[in-house]
Amino acid sequence: MKTWFITGISRGLGLALAEAALQRGDTVIGTVREGAPGIDASKGKLHVLTLEMTDAAAVKAAVDKAFTLAPRIDVVVNNAGHGLLGAFEDAGDADIERLFAVNVFGPMRVIRAALPYLRKQGAAHIINVTSIAGRAPGAGSVVYAATKSALEGVSQSLSQEVGPLGIKVTAVAPGAFRTDFLSAHSIRRSGEVSSDYAQTAGSMVSRLDSMAGKQQGDPVRGAEAILALVDAENPPVHLLLGSDALRRAREKLGVLVGEIDAWEKVTAGTDYPAAN
Repeated sequence: MKTWFITGISRGLGLALAEAALQRGDTVIGTVREGAPGIDASKGKLHVLTLEMTDAAAVKAAVDKAFTLAPRIDVVVNNAGHGLLGAFEDAGDADIERLFAVNVFGPMRVIRAALPYLRKQGAAHIINVTSIAGRAPGAGSVVYAATKSALEGVSQSLSQEVGPLGIKVTAVAPGAFRTDFLSAHSIRRSGEVSSDYAQTAGSMVSRLDSMAGKQQGDPVRGAEAILALVDAENPPVHLLLGSDALRRAREKLGVLVGEIDAWEKVTAGTDYPAAN
């Protein structure tokens, strides 16, 4: 039996994960922006907290409340977030700032608020839901990719910092899953894409629009994969979800290795000359 703290259980992967954990008898403390999710908690125990991820004080209060509801929390999942599509040139300051507030600063505040409790426990697992866009970015989602890349960096560095304390960290990077992520609930637009970006950002946004409701990723199976992750004795720091994420990651690694090899002499040539 595990106790989970999951942000954003109203829909998508967060909802599927909360349902999967409850179905096996676990306890879930989940956050929503408003309303109450329709979740069957007959086999487990569900607590729902209202939380606006951009409110720093509210984040701290929600984490503190979670540890009064359950004296021990085994898994902290930063899932809440949203996207921004369009050409980078058209992205407004307010949209950029809000995206970083929800996708980066909110999760960081959750982690910082939870760490004193998790250190006292001597064991826990922090899961940050990022995106394949954070590991293999593409056109049309520059700001979103930047937020998810930031959370990837947080995860990798944090895992080394808290690992000796018994706290595991995993960045879970899903590909395209059949949720409502591409709906107005979860995604914003920078505006109409100009003709200069039609073949790059415009093409990518159109492709994503045509994909809505047809994504290959199954959120139920994605949730099962995360359950297997937290049950594993030696979980990875990085986990991809979805065959499309796997393909994009391998393509990106191939390009990266090729660039490193092609520019190796230039890279190594910036050192001071070896002493004779």
